[in-house]
Amino acid sequence: MELSIQCTGASEVPFIWFWPDGKSCAAMMTHDVEEKNGADSCDKLMDLDDSFDIKASFQLIPEGRYAGIDDLVARIRARGFEANIHDLDHDGRLYDHVEQFQQRARKINEYARQYVMKGFRAGAMHRNQEWFGMLEFQYDMSVPTVSHLEPQSGGCCTVTPYFVGGVLELPLTTVQDHGLFHVLGEMSIDLWKQQIETISRHHGLISFIIHPDYIVQTAVRDLYCELLRYLSGLRKERGIWFAVPSEINDWWRERSQMRLVREGDGWRIDGPGCERARVAYARMVNGKLIYRVSEPSPSSWNAGGVSGEQAASRVLL
Repeated sequence: MELSIQCTGASEVPFIWFWPDGKSCAAMMTHDVEEKNGADSCDKLMDLDDSFDIKASFQLIPEGRYAGIDDLVARIRARGFEANIHDLDHDGRLYDHVEQFQQRARKINEYARQYVMKGFRAGAMHRNQEWFGMLEFQYDMSVPTVSHLEPQSGGCCTVTPYFVGGVLELPLTTVQDHGLFHVLGEMSIDLWKQQIETISRHHGLISFIIHPDYIVQTAVRDLYCELLRYLSGLRKERGIWFAVPSEINDWWRERSQMRLVREGDGWRIDGPGCERARVAYARMVNGKLIYRVSEPSPSSWNAGGVSGEQAASRVLL
């Protein structure tokens, strides 16, 4: 944005705001189910999430770890939660070589079609984005922003979703529960709070991985409840959009097809879903990037698009 302003010489640059309805940022809770103990704990975890009015996505391993996938998927969806594919058998070998990946991808895709699942996450956050085209998913959740505590080094260095070909990547932007509690040995949510603060300042996606396998201990479960309570409090205070991965995928795809259209001295947004979109402006003030987000009233909506010029705006640092 800074470079765009410098290159154009404009006082501010218009763009389509990152999140629907002018929300300041987004938050996404996900649960990777790795063992039978975790599968048996899914209902209790849904109870915890529901007690704070937060829905989540459960990633399930289709082969070798636990039985009763059909029933588990049905229970998850019946309660308004989401189910996705987690690897094939979680043996850590998915991306070893391309021939093996091709074979496993065919099986993974069959399970995705069988259970009508649009999202995927590899075991241990392994990834090779050049091979994503072999997976028949709309979105992936296997790339961390940074990977200091992950088996595979590297990271995408962003806190917003991005496309890899036709696959939307929803990056992991916070430390996993296992890394926090069992690697760092921190029995508090202070690090999560710091990360939430940083991500929200950049209007990004605050995404979590919490394993039902790891929160059976009372102390850890209590810390997870503390995190849910903290997030619930921020929902209204910060204007955070809480969504499951498929909702974020749908929005980001719609947003990618929207267009800014000049209208008089201002701009409007055209395209499916534009009634939830907002025109935003980026400008530099004393060397700092500032965003201004327009707040159109319902009377400014029409079949041709939604205008950001007919109502007050608010400034976001």
